[in-house]
Amino acid sequence: MTRMGILAAIAVACLNGSALAEPITKPLTIAVLNDKSSVFSDAGGTGSVVAAQLAIDDVGGKVRGQPVKLLGPDHQNKTDIGVSLARDLYDQQGVDAIFDIGNSAISLAVQNMARERGKVLVHVGSATADVFGKQCAPTAAMWLYDTYSLAQGIAKAVVKQGGDTWYFITADYAFGIAMQAEVSKVVEAAGGKVLGAVKHPVGTMDFSSFLLQAQSSGAKVIALANASGDTVTNIKQAREFQIGEGKQKLAVLIFYLTSVKALGSEATQGVQYLEGYYWDNDDKSREFGKRFMAKHGKMPTHAQAGVYSAVKHYLRAAEAANENDGLKVMRQMKAMPVDDFFAPGARVREDGRLMNDMLLAEVKKPSDVKGEWDLLSIKGKVKAEDIMRPIADGGCTLLDPPVKQ
Repeated sequence: MTRMGILAAIAVACLNGSALAEPITKPLTIAVLNDKSSVFSDAGGTGSVVAAQLAIDDVGGKVRGQPVKLLGPDHQNKTDIGVSLARDLYDQQGVDAIFDIGNSAISLAVQNMARERGKVLVHVGSATADVFGKQCAPTAAMWLYDTYSLAQGIAKAVVKQGGDTWYFITADYAFGIAMQAEVSKVVEAAGGKVLGAVKHPVGTMDFSSFLLQAQSSGAKVIALANASGDTVTNIKQAREFQIGEGKQKLAVLIFYLTSVKALGSEATQGVQYLEGYYWDNDDKSREFGKRFMAKHGKMPTHAQAGVYSAVKHYLRAAEAANENDGLKVMRQMKAMPVDDFFAPGARVREDGRLMNDMLLAEVKKPSDVKGEWDLLSIKGKVKAEDIMRPIADGGCTLLDPPVKQ
């Protein structure tokens, strides 16, 4: 090769090397897709968008020097709208990751899109365990609670306390049906019996006929396999029939701080449920709660705190991976421990399940309440390994192992 040829080859090699080393500069666009106008809006809604923005602020507002763009569409708790919005976000608006959703039926539908497109999807307010089981995706994660862990954590405790006969009032969609099935398994395995169940549409305003059926069953435990606004309405009307005040007890399978606030401690005192986060649990939780309150006017629910955690972890992983590619960023999310108040040191498993501990919370008696949001007592911590479904039992056939550091 001539001297000129050698110099040209070196120049090309240098250019190629520079191209390979050049950092990715395409801005990240993320979306908090959830219900902002229907029965689940108080648990997540615009508060989850506020939480996501706080996470963006806490990483400096940028990833790889580029500003992070945040969108917050409203799926109105309707599957067709949620699917259409998700398709537009991924395909037309260039969204790299979707967070929250808060409706299990929509989560399952959007999961298919995320799998096909190699896009990140982090479920927070949704609860169906299928998203890290038989419907898993290598680019998806489950961040807060799920039907399996909630069932394990609550049903065993209630049966142990003598609640051995159950009747379900169940929301007629993916979450409610899955929740009833999971709890029934735990109840029966613990020696209890399920006496019956009745299903209701999401957004039901009159639970009287369902409550009368539950009351006449004679079951010691009437389990509410619904969520957010439905649970609030259900509990209000249950008190009118004195259900939960005598021999028949209410088991609330999924609950939120905002629901306790809406109902008041008089109506909900003594109710126990699993919390992923409570603002007054420790110093770091209190710090986040006060920041959120200053922006939103309310203390955060565990779903809203979970959105903060998921978004912050995603942004840190995208920075560390120097990638926007969904699979590569999710691999980095699995390789890095979570670094926040929500799930300190927790890791995302190969199937996408965050191994976060939960808190056993109990609603305070009115005489014990010292302030507007001083509503819960934390009775203990439930370890993730004690309630999370083993990977081998979930049916996930698309395991993607984490990157080794």
